Amino acid sequence: MAKLKTGRHTSAIKESRKAERRAKRNVAIKSKIKTMVKKVETAVKNKDIKVAEEQLAVAFSEWDRAAKKNVVHFKSASNQKARLSKLVAKITV
Repeated sequence: MAKLKTGRHTSAIKESRKAERRAKRNVAIKSKIKTMVKKVETAVKNKDIKVAEEQLAVAFSEWDRAAKKNVVHFKSASNQKARLSKLVAKITV
């Protein structure tokens, strides 16, 4: 079989490399989000209002950033933010 000429499938190879980079980025961002959510939930469990509110702001920022980069759907991010804020609201009352 003859060798392929240069340029015949180079765009597919490049797209594959880009997809790998994006997948690594997405995993890192999702991991960071999960960590922030856990911090908020533990603060709520310990009934630490101040820490919970601080961590909630950080978690909101991470969700918004992920939605902006299309790592997660913007409506999914909105739902998760609402769920977290509801948790924090329970201990502030």
